[in-house]
Amino acid sequence: MLFNTPIILASKSPRRQELLKLMGLNFKVELKDVDESYPEGLNPAEISVYISEKKAKAFKAENEIVITADTIVAIDGEILGKPNDRLHAQQMLQKLSGSAHEVYTGVTIVKGSKLYSFYDVTEVICRVVTSEEIDFYIDNFKPYDKAGSYGVQDWWGNVVVEKINGSYTNVMGLPTEKLYKELQKFI
Repeated sequence: MLFNTPIILASKSPRRQELLKLMGLNFKVELKDVDESYPEGLNPAEISVYISEKKAKAFKAENEIVITADTIVAIDGEILGKPNDRLHAQQMLQKLSGSAHEVYTGVTIVKGSKLYSFYDVTEVICRVVTSEEIDFYIDNFKPYDKAGSYGVQDWWGNVVVEKINGSYTNVMGLPTEKLYKELQKFI
């Protein structure tokens, strides 16, 4: 085991859970309901960290490390959260078609009164997609639980994403490279 301190991942995301397993970390998943609203005027990086910290502050872990994260997709200054419905998903994916956007993930590590947050940003460039391709994607991959309405690890990432500048795992929802370094410093 790389870290002896017990770890709690405060995320229902199967992608984040998979990434922590691939990092060789032993952890358990615990969830708390947290309001994910944020004050106006924050930029995408600030929003991702703000929400991640809100999630972390919901825990009172003295002997465990809690890891929380929040991922934001932004295009031309507009935040693309999780879609409300099919039409919303179609609109988001049409915006991403043939353009570049940024994915921000804020991460917070907390143990007792010690709290540390950071973020990572990755540029993602997508090819132009047709309405039929967007409908195919939504019908087959149901991206309703994903910021920006897509998962880089599925059909969209394999067929539509042309280039990524930065961390691939950040686009999946957890910048594992940075997280590992920060955990080493935190412990």
